[in-house]
Amino acid sequence: MDLEYQLTLKLLAALAIGLLIGSERGWSGREDGEGTRVAGLRTFGIIGLLGGVSVIAGQQFGQLLIVGVFLAVAMLVIVAHVLDFKSNQDRGTTTAFAMLLTFLLSAWAAGGQQLPALGVATVVVALLGYKRALHRWLEKLTQEEFSSSVVLLLISVVLLPLLPDQGYGPWGALNPYWIWWMVVLICSLSFAGYIAIKLTGHRLGTLITAIAGGMASSTAVTVTLANFSRQHNNKHLFVAGILVAASIMFVRVIIEVSVVNAALLPLLWLPLLLMFAGLIVAAGIFWRHHQQAPTDLSLEMKLPNPLQLSTAIKFGSLLAVILLLTRALTDWLGDSGVYILAVVSGLMDVDAITLSLAKMAQGEIAPQVAAMGILIASVTNTLVKGVIFAVIVRMKQNSWFSIWRSLWLLGVLLLALSPGILAGVIISAGI
Repeated sequence: MDLEYQLTLKLLAALAIGLLIGSERGWSGREDGEGTRVAGLRTFGIIGLLGGVSVIAGQQFGQLLIVGVFLAVAMLVIVAHVLDFKSNQDRGTTTAFAMLLTFLLSAWAAGGQQLPALGVATVVVALLGYKRALHRWLEKLTQEEFSSSVVLLLISVVLLPLLPDQGYGPWGALNPYWIWWMVVLICSLSFAGYIAIKLTGHRLGTLITAIAGGMASSTAVTVTLANFSRQHNNKHLFVAGILVAASIMFVRVIIEVSVVNAALLPLLWLPLLLMFAGLIVAAGIFWRHHQQAPTDLSLEMKLPNPLQLSTAIKFGSLLAVILLLTRALTDWLGDSGVYILAVVSGLMDVDAITLSLAKMAQGEIAPQVAAMGILIASVTNTLVKGVIFAVIVRMKQNSWFSIWRSLWLLGVLLLALSPGILAGVIISAGI
Protein backbone atom coordinates (compact mmCIF):
# COMPACT_ATOMS: atom_id res chain seq x y z
CA MET A 1 0.00 0.00 0.00
CA ASP A 2 2.81 2.40 0.82
CA LEU A 3 4.44 1.73 -2.56
CA GLU A 4 1.19 2.43 -4.41
CA TYR A 5 0.72 5.62 -2.39
CA GLN A 6 4.23 6.83 -3.28
CA LEU A 7 3.72 6.03 -6.97
CA THR A 8 0.43 7.94 -6.96
CA LEU A 9 2.07 11.01 -5.42
CA LYS A 10 4.87 10.93 -7.97
CA LEU A 11 2.47 10.66 -10.91
CA LEU A 12 0.24 13.40 -9.51
CA ALA A 13 3.26 15.68 -9.16
CA ALA A 14 4.31 14.91 -12.74
CA LEU A 15 0.78 15.62 -13.98
CA ALA A 16 0.59 18.83 -11.93
CA ILE A 17 3.77 20.13 -13.55
CA GLY A 18 2.38 19.47 -17.02
CA LEU A 19 -0.95 21.10 -16.22
CA LEU A 20 0.75 24.07 -14.53
CA ILE A 21 2.94 24.93 -17.51
CA GLY A 22 0.21 23.93 -19.97
CA SER A 23 -2.31 26.26 -18.35
CA GLU A 24 -0.02 29.23 -18.97
CA ARG A 25 0.65 28.19 -22.58
CA GLY A 26 -3.06 27.63 -23.16
CA TRP A 27 -3.98 30.97 -21.62
CA SER A 28 -1.37 32.90 -23.64
CA GLY A 29 -2.68 31.30 -26.85
CA ARG A 30 -6.35 31.53 -25.92
CA GLU A 31 -7.11 33.78 -28.90
CA ASP A 32 -5.72 31.27 -31.41
CA GLY A 33 -8.22 29.09 -33.22
CA GLU A 34 -8.87 25.51 -32.14
CA GLY A 35 -6.24 23.21 -33.63
CA THR A 36 -3.84 26.03 -34.53
CA ARG A 37 -1.82 25.86 -31.29
CA VAL A 38 1.22 23.61 -31.16
CA ALA A 39 0.40 22.57 -27.60
CA GLY A 40 -2.04 23.51 -24.87
CA LEU A 41 -3.26 22.27 -21.53
CA ARG A 42 -3.98 18.69 -22.61
CA THR A 43 -0.73 18.23 -24.52
CA PHE A 44 1.40 19.53 -21.68
CA GLY A 45 -0.55 17.39 -19.21
CA ILE A 46 0.16 14.30 -21.30
CA ILE A 47 3.85 15.22 -21.59
CA GLY A 48 3.99 15.56 -17.82
CA LEU A 49 2.42 12.14 -17.30
CA LEU A 50 4.70 10.66 -19.94
CA GLY A 51 7.76 11.95 -18.09
CA GLY A 52 6.52 10.50 -14.80
CA VAL A 53 5.57 7.12 -16.26
CA SER A 54 8.90 6.90 -18.10
CA VAL A 55 10.89 7.24 -14.88
CA ILE A 56 8.73 4.75 -12.99
CA ALA A 57 8.81 2.26 -15.85
CA GLY A 58 12.53 2.85 -16.31
CA GLN A 59 13.15 1.53 -12.80
CA GLN A 60 11.83 -1.81 -14.01
CA PHE A 61 12.90 -1.93 -17.65
CA GLY A 62 16.12 0.07 -17.51
CA GLN A 63 17.21 3.70 -17.75
CA LEU A 64 17.53 3.54 -21.53
CA LEU A 65 13.74 3.63 -21.69
CA ILE A 66 13.74 7.17 -20.27
CA VAL A 67 16.35 8.30 -22.81
CA GLY A 68 14.40 6.74 -25.67
CA VAL A 69 11.11 8.33 -24.66
CA PHE A 70 12.77 11.74 -24.24
CA LEU A 71 14.35 11.51 -27.70
CA ALA A 72 10.96 10.57 -29.16
CA VAL A 73 9.31 13.54 -27.47
CA ALA A 74 12.11 15.82 -28.69
CA MET A 75 11.65 14.64 -32.26
CA LEU A 76 7.89 15.21 -32.12
CA VAL A 77 8.44 18.70 -30.68
CA ILE A 78 10.89 19.55 -33.47
CA VAL A 79 8.51 18.29 -36.18
CA ALA A 80 5.59 20.22 -34.65
CA HIS A 81 7.68 23.39 -34.50
CA VAL A 82 8.79 23.06 -38.13
CA LEU A 83 5.20 22.52 -39.32
CA ASP A 84 4.02 25.50 -37.25
CA PHE A 85 6.73 27.67 -38.75
CA LYS A 86 5.76 26.69 -42.28
CA SER A 87 2.09 27.45 -41.72
CA ASN A 88 2.26 30.51 -39.44
CA GLN A 89 5.83 31.77 -39.95
CA ASP A 90 6.16 31.73 -36.17
CA ARG A 91 9.86 31.83 -35.30
CA GLY A 92 9.31 31.55 -31.53
CA THR A 93 10.80 28.49 -29.84
CA THR A 94 9.52 29.17 -26.33
CA THR A 95 6.72 26.59 -26.42
CA ALA A 96 9.04 23.93 -27.86
CA PHE A 97 11.58 24.37 -25.09
CA ALA A 98 8.78 24.52 -22.52
CA MET A 99 7.56 21.10 -23.68
CA LEU A 100 11.02 19.55 -23.33
CA LEU A 101 11.48 21.14 -19.92
CA THR A 102 8.05 19.86 -18.84
CA PHE A 103 9.12 16.30 -19.61
CA LEU A 104 12.39 16.65 -17.68
CA LEU A 105 10.75 18.31 -14.66
CA SER A 106 8.04 15.64 -14.56
CA ALA A 107 10.69 12.95 -14.73
CA TRP A 108 12.57 14.69 -11.91
CA ALA A 109 9.41 14.77 -9.79
CA ALA A 110 8.73 11.09 -10.43
CA GLY A 111 12.30 10.37 -9.38
CA GLY A 112 11.49 11.58 -5.86
CA GLN A 113 12.18 15.34 -6.01
CA GLN A 114 8.60 16.61 -6.17
CA LEU A 115 9.06 19.93 -4.34
CA PRO A 116 12.17 21.12 -6.25
CA ALA A 117 10.57 20.13 -9.55
CA LEU A 118 7.33 21.95 -8.73
CA GLY A 119 9.35 24.97 -7.61
CA VAL A 120 11.23 25.13 -10.92
CA ALA A 121 7.97 24.66 -12.80
CA THR A 122 6.54 27.67 -10.97
CA VAL A 123 9.55 29.75 -12.02
CA VAL A 124 9.04 28.59 -15.62
CA VAL A 125 5.40 29.71 -15.52
CA ALA A 126 6.46 33.09 -14.14
CA LEU A 127 9.01 33.55 -16.92
CA LEU A 128 6.46 32.59 -19.56
CA GLY A 129 3.68 34.70 -18.10
CA TYR A 130 5.69 37.89 -17.58
CA LYS A 131 7.09 38.04 -21.10
CA ARG A 132 5.79 41.55 -21.86
CA ALA A 133 6.77 42.93 -18.46
CA LEU A 134 10.29 41.52 -18.78
CA HIS A 135 10.66 43.04 -22.24
CA ARG A 136 9.46 46.43 -20.98
CA TRP A 137 11.95 46.29 -18.12
CA LEU A 138 14.79 45.52 -20.49
CA GLU A 139 13.80 48.44 -22.69
CA LYS A 140 14.26 50.80 -19.73
CA LEU A 141 17.90 49.79 -19.24
CA THR A 142 20.45 51.89 -21.07
CA GLN A 143 23.36 50.46 -23.02
CA GLU A 144 25.78 51.75 -20.39
CA GLU A 145 23.88 50.06 -17.55
CA PHE A 146 23.64 46.76 -19.37
CA SER A 147 27.28 46.81 -20.43
CA SER A 148 28.55 47.68 -16.97
CA SER A 149 26.47 44.84 -15.51
CA VAL A 150 27.94 42.33 -17.95
CA VAL A 151 31.51 43.55 -17.37
CA LEU A 152 31.27 43.29 -13.59
CA LEU A 153 29.54 39.91 -13.85
CA LEU A 154 32.27 38.55 -16.11
CA ILE A 155 35.04 39.90 -13.90
CA SER A 156 33.37 38.47 -10.80
CA VAL A 157 32.72 35.03 -12.25
CA VAL A 158 36.09 34.76 -13.98
CA LEU A 159 38.30 36.69 -11.58
CA LEU A 160 36.87 35.70 -8.18
CA PRO A 161 37.83 31.99 -8.34
CA LEU A 162 41.39 32.96 -9.38
CA LEU A 163 42.04 35.37 -6.50
CA PRO A 164 44.14 34.00 -3.61
CA ASP A 165 42.17 33.34 -0.46
CA GLN A 166 44.81 34.44 2.06
CA GLY A 167 45.94 37.57 3.85
CA TYR A 168 48.60 39.98 2.50
CA GLY A 169 50.15 43.22 3.67
CA PRO A 170 50.51 44.54 7.23
CA TRP A 171 48.82 42.28 9.79
CA GLY A 172 47.77 40.05 6.88
CA ALA A 173 44.71 42.28 6.64
CA LEU A 174 44.17 42.18 2.88
CA ASN A 175 42.53 39.06 1.49
CA PRO A 176 41.92 39.64 -2.27
CA TYR A 177 39.29 36.90 -2.56
CA TRP A 178 37.27 38.10 0.43
CA ILE A 179 37.50 41.77 -0.55
CA TRP A 180 36.21 41.18 -4.06
CA TRP A 181 33.49 38.84 -2.80
CA MET A 182 32.30 41.67 -0.53
CA VAL A 183 32.38 44.05 -3.50
CA VAL A 184 30.06 41.69 -5.38
CA LEU A 185 27.74 41.48 -2.35
CA ILE A 186 27.44 45.25 -1.87
CA CYS A 187 27.07 45.94 -5.60
CA SER A 188 24.31 43.32 -5.79
CA LEU A 189 22.39 44.85 -2.88
CA SER A 190 22.71 48.33 -4.35
CA PHE A 191 21.80 47.14 -7.84
CA ALA A 192 18.54 45.64 -6.53
CA GLY A 193 17.41 49.08 -5.37
CA TYR A 194 18.80 50.78 -8.47
CA ILE A 195 16.85 48.48 -10.80
CA ALA A 196 13.70 48.89 -8.70
CA ILE A 197 13.87 52.66 -9.25
CA LYS A 198 14.56 52.23 -12.97
CA LEU A 199 11.68 49.81 -13.49
CA THR A 200 8.99 51.50 -11.41
CA GLY A 201 9.73 54.99 -12.69
CA HIS A 202 7.30 57.61 -11.41
CA ARG A 203 4.35 55.27 -10.93
CA LEU A 204 4.95 54.61 -7.22
CA GLY A 205 4.56 56.99 -4.31
CA THR A 206 7.25 58.84 -2.43
CA LEU A 207 7.63 56.34 0.42
CA ILE A 208 7.81 53.29 -1.86
CA THR A 209 10.36 55.09 -4.00
CA ALA A 210 12.36 55.85 -0.85
CA ILE A 211 12.38 52.16 0.07
CA ALA A 212 13.73 51.11 -3.34
CA GLY A 213 16.21 53.97 -3.44
CA GLY A 214 17.34 53.25 0.12
CA MET A 215 18.61 49.84 -0.95
CA ALA A 216 20.80 51.55 -3.55
CA SER A 217 21.90 54.66 -1.65
CA SER A 218 20.02 56.17 1.27
CA THR A 219 22.31 59.22 1.11
CA ALA A 220 21.37 59.86 -2.53
CA VAL A 221 17.70 59.59 -1.59
CA THR A 222 18.26 62.08 1.25
CA VAL A 223 19.86 64.59 -1.10
CA THR A 224 17.06 64.24 -3.64
CA LEU A 225 14.25 64.58 -1.12
CA ALA A 226 15.98 67.47 0.64
CA ASN A 227 16.07 69.32 -2.68
CA PHE A 228 12.35 68.66 -3.18
CA SER A 229 11.68 69.83 0.36
CA ARG A 230 13.46 73.10 -0.36
CA GLN A 231 11.19 73.69 -3.34
CA HIS A 232 7.90 73.06 -1.51
CA ASN A 233 6.44 74.63 1.59
CA ASN A 234 5.15 71.35 3.02
CA LYS A 235 8.12 69.23 4.06
CA HIS A 236 6.39 66.39 5.92
CA LEU A 237 6.13 64.01 2.97
CA PHE A 238 9.77 64.39 2.00
CA VAL A 239 10.99 64.07 5.59
CA ALA A 240 8.97 60.85 5.85
CA GLY A 241 10.73 59.60 2.72
CA ILE A 242 14.15 60.42 4.18
CA LEU A 243 13.30 58.55 7.39
CA VAL A 244 12.14 55.49 5.41
CA ALA A 245 15.28 55.50 3.25
CA ALA A 246 17.44 55.80 6.37
CA SER A 247 15.67 52.82 7.94
CA ILE A 248 16.53 50.62 4.94
CA MET A 249 20.22 51.02 5.80
CA PHE A 250 19.66 48.88 8.90
CA VAL A 251 18.19 46.14 6.71
CA ARG A 252 21.36 46.25 4.59
CA VAL A 253 23.51 45.95 7.72
CA ILE A 254 21.59 42.85 8.87
CA ILE A 255 22.01 41.24 5.44
CA GLU A 256 25.74 42.01 5.35
CA VAL A 257 26.37 40.65 8.85
CA SER A 258 24.31 37.54 8.03
CA VAL A 259 26.52 36.79 5.05
CA VAL A 260 29.90 37.54 6.68
CA ASN A 261 29.41 36.44 10.29
CA ALA A 262 25.93 35.28 11.30
CA ALA A 263 27.19 34.50 14.81
CA LEU A 264 27.27 38.27 15.43
CA LEU A 265 23.53 38.69 14.88
CA PRO A 266 22.45 37.89 18.49
CA LEU A 267 24.27 41.07 19.54
CA LEU A 268 22.88 43.19 16.74
CA TRP A 269 19.41 42.15 15.68
CA LEU A 270 17.50 43.76 18.56
CA PRO A 271 19.25 47.18 18.46
CA LEU A 272 19.05 47.30 14.67
CA LEU A 273 15.39 46.26 14.71
CA LEU A 274 14.56 48.93 17.29
CA MET A 275 16.33 51.61 15.24
CA PHE A 276 14.52 50.45 12.11
CA ALA A 277 11.18 50.50 13.91
CA GLY A 278 11.87 53.91 15.44
CA LEU A 279 12.53 55.46 12.04
CA ILE A 280 9.45 53.80 10.53
CA VAL A 281 7.26 55.12 13.36
CA ALA A 282 8.69 58.61 12.92
CA ALA A 283 8.10 58.37 9.16
CA GLY A 284 4.50 57.36 9.82
CA ILE A 285 3.95 60.39 12.03
CA PHE A 286 5.25 62.77 9.36
CA TRP A 287 3.30 60.93 6.68
CA ARG A 288 0.02 61.49 8.55
CA HIS A 289 0.64 65.24 8.53
CA HIS A 290 1.69 65.64 4.92
CA GLN A 291 -0.36 67.61 2.43
CA GLN A 292 -0.65 67.15 -1.30
CA ALA A 293 2.83 66.90 -2.85
CA PRO A 294 4.22 65.61 -6.13
CA THR A 295 4.86 61.89 -6.29
CA ASP A 296 6.94 61.77 -9.49
CA LEU A 297 10.24 62.50 -7.74
CA SER A 298 11.71 59.20 -8.95
CA LEU A 299 12.01 60.75 -12.42
CA GLU A 300 14.64 63.11 -11.08
CA MET A 301 16.28 60.85 -8.53
CA LYS A 302 19.90 60.53 -9.61
CA LEU A 303 21.28 57.26 -8.29
CA PRO A 304 24.79 56.15 -9.30
CA ASN A 305 24.99 52.90 -11.21
CA PRO A 306 26.43 50.49 -8.59
CA LEU A 307 27.65 48.05 -11.23
CA GLN A 308 30.06 50.41 -12.91
CA LEU A 309 33.54 48.94 -12.72
CA SER A 310 34.92 52.20 -11.35
CA THR A 311 32.33 52.14 -8.53
CA ALA A 312 33.26 48.57 -7.65
CA ILE A 313 36.98 49.36 -7.61
CA LYS A 314 36.41 52.44 -5.43
CA PHE A 315 34.44 50.43 -2.88
CA GLY A 316 37.03 47.64 -2.93
CA SER A 317 39.76 50.20 -2.29
CA LEU A 318 37.75 51.78 0.53
CA LEU A 319 37.16 48.37 2.09
CA ALA A 320 40.88 47.57 1.91
CA VAL A 321 41.74 50.88 3.62
CA ILE A 322 39.13 50.28 6.34
CA LEU A 323 40.50 46.78 6.92
CA LEU A 324 44.04 48.13 7.32
CA LEU A 325 42.95 50.99 9.59
CA THR A 326 40.86 48.68 11.74
CA ARG A 327 43.78 46.35 12.31
CA ALA A 328 46.16 49.26 12.92
CA LEU A 329 43.95 51.17 15.35
CA THR A 330 43.05 48.00 17.19
CA ASP A 331 46.73 47.21 17.60
CA TRP A 332 47.63 50.76 18.64
CA LEU A 333 44.59 51.94 20.63
CA GLY A 334 42.66 48.78 21.44
CA ASP A 335 38.86 48.92 21.50
CA SER A 336 38.89 52.73 21.48
CA GLY A 337 40.56 52.67 18.06
CA VAL A 338 37.66 50.59 16.68
CA TYR A 339 35.10 53.07 17.99
CA ILE A 340 36.99 56.09 16.64
CA LEU A 341 37.23 54.49 13.20
CA ALA A 342 33.52 53.58 13.34
CA VAL A 343 32.61 57.23 13.81
CA VAL A 344 34.91 58.45 11.04
CA SER A 345 33.85 55.72 8.63
CA GLY A 346 30.17 56.27 9.43
CA LEU A 347 30.49 59.84 8.18
CA MET A 348 31.07 58.45 4.68
CA ASP A 349 29.98 54.82 4.39
CA VAL A 350 28.54 52.07 6.59
CA ASP A 351 29.07 49.03 4.38
CA ALA A 352 32.87 48.92 4.53
CA ILE A 353 33.17 49.21 8.32
CA THR A 354 30.31 46.72 8.82
CA LEU A 355 31.97 44.10 6.64
CA SER A 356 35.37 44.73 8.19
CA LEU A 357 34.22 44.46 11.81
CA ALA A 358 31.99 41.45 11.10
CA LYS A 359 34.98 39.62 9.64
CA MET A 360 37.32 40.60 12.48
CA ALA A 361 34.75 39.42 15.04
CA GLN A 362 35.50 35.87 13.91
CA GLY A 363 38.54 35.82 16.19
CA GLU A 364 40.56 39.02 16.00
CA ILE A 365 38.39 41.31 18.15
CA ALA A 366 35.69 40.65 20.70
CA PRO A 367 32.20 40.24 19.19
CA GLN A 368 30.87 42.88 21.61
CA VAL A 369 33.41 45.41 20.31
CA ALA A 370 32.56 44.62 16.69
CA ALA A 371 28.83 44.91 17.36
CA MET A 372 29.23 48.25 19.13
CA GLY A 373 31.43 49.54 16.31
CA ILE A 374 28.81 48.60 13.71
CA LEU A 375 26.10 50.31 15.74
CA ILE A 376 28.20 53.46 16.16
CA ALA A 377 28.87 53.64 12.42
CA SER A 378 25.18 53.07 11.62
CA VAL A 379 24.01 55.76 14.05
CA THR A 380 26.64 58.22 12.81
CA ASN A 381 25.68 57.69 9.18
CA THR A 382 22.00 58.15 9.99
CA LEU A 383 22.59 61.39 11.90
CA VAL A 384 24.67 62.71 9.00
CA LYS A 385 21.50 62.62 6.92
CA GLY A 386 19.96 65.16 9.29
CA VAL A 387 22.91 67.48 8.71
CA ILE A 388 22.66 66.99 4.92
CA PHE A 389 18.96 67.89 5.07
CA ALA A 390 19.65 71.07 7.06
CA VAL A 391 22.42 72.24 4.74
CA ILE A 392 20.44 71.65 1.53
CA VAL A 393 17.18 73.11 2.78
CA ARG A 394 18.87 76.37 3.87
CA MET A 395 21.50 76.46 1.14
CA LYS A 396 20.01 79.46 -0.70
CA GLN A 397 19.99 81.63 2.40
CA ASN A 398 23.72 81.13 2.94
CA SER A 399 23.30 81.58 6.69
CA TRP A 400 24.70 79.32 9.38
CA PHE A 401 21.88 80.45 11.65
CA SER A 402 19.34 79.28 9.06
CA ILE A 403 21.11 75.95 8.75
CA TRP A 404 21.08 75.58 12.53
CA ARG A 405 17.31 76.14 12.53
CA SER A 406 16.91 73.22 10.08
CA LEU A 407 18.77 70.77 12.29
CA TRP A 408 15.47 69.73 13.86
CA LEU A 409 15.52 66.57 11.72
CA LEU A 410 18.76 65.63 13.49
CA GLY A 411 16.83 65.68 16.78
CA VAL A 412 14.06 63.55 15.27
CA LEU A 413 16.60 61.00 14.06
CA LEU A 414 18.34 60.88 17.43
CA LEU A 415 15.02 60.39 19.24
CA ALA A 416 13.98 57.61 16.86
CA LEU A 417 17.32 55.83 17.29
CA SER A 418 17.45 56.16 21.09
CA PRO A 419 15.76 52.82 21.98
CA GLY A 420 18.12 50.94 19.68
CA ILE A 421 21.17 52.80 21.02
CA LEU A 422 20.16 51.96 24.59
CA ALA A 423 19.59 48.29 23.70
CA GLY A 424 22.96 48.14 21.95
CA VAL A 425 24.79 49.56 24.98
CA ILE A 426 23.05 47.12 27.34
CA ILE A 427 23.71 44.07 25.16
CA SER A 428 27.35 44.96 24.42
CA ALA A 429 28.00 45.63 28.12
CA GLY A 430 26.52 42.26 28.98
CA ILE A 431 24.07 43.74 31.47
